[in-house]
Amino acid sequence: MKTIHLPISESIRKQLRAGDQLYLTGYLYTGRDAAHKLMVEATQKQEVLPFPIEGETIYYTGPTPPQPGQIIGSCGPTSSYRMDVYSIPLMEKGLKVMIGKGPRGEDFQSSLIQNEAVYLVTTGGIGALLSKRVKSMELIAYPHLQSEAIYRLYVEDFPVIVAYDSLGNNLFGTMQ
Repeated sequence: MKTIHLPISESIRKQLRAGDQLYLTGYLYTGRDAAHKLMVEATQKQEVLPFPIEGETIYYTGPTPPQPGQIIGSCGPTSSYRMDVYSIPLMEKGLKVMIGKGPRGEDFQSSLIQNEAVYLVTTGGIGALLSKRVKSMELIAYPHLQSEAIYRLYVEDFPVIVAYDSLGNNLFGTMQ
């Protein structure tokens, strides 16, 4: 396992290869379908995004509310294919790292290569364990979306695997 500090620098990102196992430490942002849709609409209206996405990491999760004494509730990954249509325009605006679960579509993969981005996966079904890697959580935007709002998380040793690298190699086989 390699420890990588967020945000991931361009040189390190380009060295990552499908199958690499990583521990991430640093800040990342959460977002699911509804938040992605609002961000894409904002870019279409040439509005400022809720956070500067260039070079950043988005984790596709909708954390459950924390119990007393917890920073965050369960925060497992959601199926990523639903974000494909939104991820493409966001990569064009500078988004470079996405975390979720499952394979992505051919258009997403092509855009990922073109934008020299990477797609990471983490294990579904272990959201309670992943929540223990979150050391702080701050609401950033879209509070009306509740658990699907955008949060800024500080994570330590957050486990992921490189599913698609910037060269087009992928863990799921050939392009879907």
